[in-house]
Amino acid sequence: MATVAQERIIPSTNTLVKYDNPVLVKKHPEKTPKEKSGKKSACKGQSSPVTADIRRETTEILNGILPPKEWEEDGQIWTQFVSSTPATRLDVINLQEQLDMRLQQRQARETGICPVRRELYSQCFDEIIRQVTVNCAERGLLLLRVRDEIKMTMAAYQTLYQSSIAFGIRKALQAEEGKEDLIATAEELRLQKTELEKTVAELRQKFDQAERRSAELHEAEEKKHNEEIQFLKKTNQQLKTQLEGIIAPKK
Repeated sequence: MATVAQERIIPSTNTLVKYDNPVLVKKHPEKTPKEKSGKKSACKGQSSPVTADIRRETTEILNGILPPKEWEEDGQIWTQFVSSTPATRLDVINLQEQLDMRLQQRQARETGICPVRRELYSQCFDEIIRQVTVNCAERGLLLLRVRDEIKMTMAAYQTLYQSSIAFGIRKALQAEEGKEDLIATAEELRLQKTELEKTVAELRQKFDQAERRSAELHEAEEKKHNEEIQFLKKTNQQLKTQLEGIIAPKK
């Protein structure tokens, strides 16, 4: 099983973070202490206890920052830990080239919001944290705080964006409802206006008829009045003539 675990390598296209080769999870717990003791003896033979403790602490920090992957395949459970190998200048150059290549392969946008670009840069930042943590655990933990703060800020912006979209949708729906009410009110007012225009036209027609009738009556009365005046003048003249005829012989 150990040889199979050593030969099995996870595809490099999955992530930019460097991982060790997958290891088959042992199904016999009694064999684990022997292997661990063998590893410890080997470590003791190779390095001092202080160096081993530092490496163990660094490995634990790495596993805390970047948890190991675990999956099941063909009834066997595999696990894969993040690599604790120090990075060289060539590794950093390769990381940059891999980042540029995957940005181009996955057609990430150069500007604006792009989930693909964000995912790749997040993987690149995790790999940088891994490289820094191997050399200095404290610096890696500080970068972890920076990464978590960035993620929290992005999550807050995303929540704010989603809430603003929901608020905009609610306002749009309210505007649509208000628009329908306004359209109904406008239609009602338009009908009222039409009715009032008809009423105004009828009243204007009645007014014109009444005005013409009044003018005709006034003209008829004036004519009658003039005729009466002429009649009275004529009668007065006749009476005056008769009176003068009566008075004249007496002189």
